[in-house]
Amino acid sequence: MEQHKTSGSNASSSQKTLLKIRLTLLFFIVALALSGLTAFPLRWELELLTTWFGEGTTLGTLIPGLGRWVERVHEGLEFNAKHYPFMSYGTDWLAFAHIVIAIAFWGPFRDPVRNIWVIEFGMICCILVFPLAFICGSVRQIPLGWQLIDCSFGFLGIIPLILIHRWTRNLEREKQKEFPPDLEQT
Repeated sequence: MEQHKTSGSNASSSQKTLLKIRLTLLFFIVALALSGLTAFPLRWELELLTTWFGEGTTLGTLIPGLGRWVERVHEGLEFNAKHYPFMSYGTDWLAFAHIVIAIAFWGPFRDPVRNIWVIEFGMICCILVFPLAFICGSVRQIPLGWQLIDCSFGFLGIIPLILIHRWTRNLEREKQKEFPPDLEQT
């Protein structure tokens, strides 16, 4: 009878762990897809940023260099849109990649233990944000402050993935206690 009680509490613990994993994954999936979708309306977004942070605005004056940078990016984007609209096709593919990667996390949502490799892949991607931002950012003359903002996506992204990874390992152990492997088959 004691073993039955323990088995029931393991099942309850497993369900709670699975719920935590799924809710955090859902947040991560939505955030990843939304961050990708923001690549489509870049001109509109830059127009807003210029209004809020551009040169001469209160916020643009409070944060040195930000106003000039926002104005420069806005000018470059508008120039490309007018003379080289095909350049925006790159950001369309960026948006698409975010959405596709978000879809890949549906596997761990359904079965986190079996698809833990997707979580590990996501963690590696978050780490790779740093060298990409610093190397390509320097080559493309992106200000260091903006490179750090880009790095924040890798830093903030890895936090829920580390939690999900830890919880998935716990779930795996809980399920092994609940359904121990048959010793006679070894």
